[in-house]
Amino acid sequence: MSTQSVHALKLATLWLPPEVPDSPSRQRRHTLPASEFRCLSPEDATSVFEVEREAFISVSGLCPLYLDEIRHFLIMCPELSLGWFEEGRLVAFIIGSLWDEERLTQESLTLHRPGGRTAHLHVLAVNHNFRQQGKGSVLLWRYLQHLGRQPALCRVVLMCEDPLVPFYEKFGFRAVGPCAVTVVSLAFIELQCSLRGHAFLRRNSGC
Repeated sequence: MSTQSVHALKLATLWLPPEVPDSPSRQRRHTLPASEFRCLSPEDATSVFEVEREAFISVSGLCPLYLDEIRHFLIMCPELSLGWFEEGRLVAFIIGSLWDEERLTQESLTLHRPGGRTAHLHVLAVNHNFRQQGKGSVLLWRYLQHLGRQPALCRVVLMCEDPLVPFYEKFGFRAVGPCAVTVVSLAFIELQCSLRGHAFLRRNSGC
């Protein structure tokens, strides 16, 4: 489940001219924000919840995952999460877990099923200060690459509201119909994406 704050934007390549000691270009380079992508840990749970709470509760009054659930997944399956940090600050994240049934059910919202071959993407959120910059697209792309390097996984599933379906379709997801999961009065579409032989994996793995 995601938020409509996610927008697609292509990555720009940074080019700097050759540097000489103490040149202005050398000084500017040290002021550039350092980006880091890594799996999240239980110690990140509070920061994750703060980003998620602002993204979701401020809009709908609901959160896909609350603090205890975030901490639970980051203890049980941190390898299915990915955070984007800039200068040590969390700017966007994804949290997933394993699932072992063909379709999502109400139980899939809170359960991690070790041994499952499906990654259930629970939530993608971007810090409100970093929206409208394409960070959600970049993070999702990297997350799918990250999952593709885990041999036991065959596919990714998620549920989202109808307006977000085209966004996920650009990454190879396909709608499989209405989701059995409901949250209060909200209804969702279930989407699935194969991790085998996918174009984004071949492009970045040399396959």
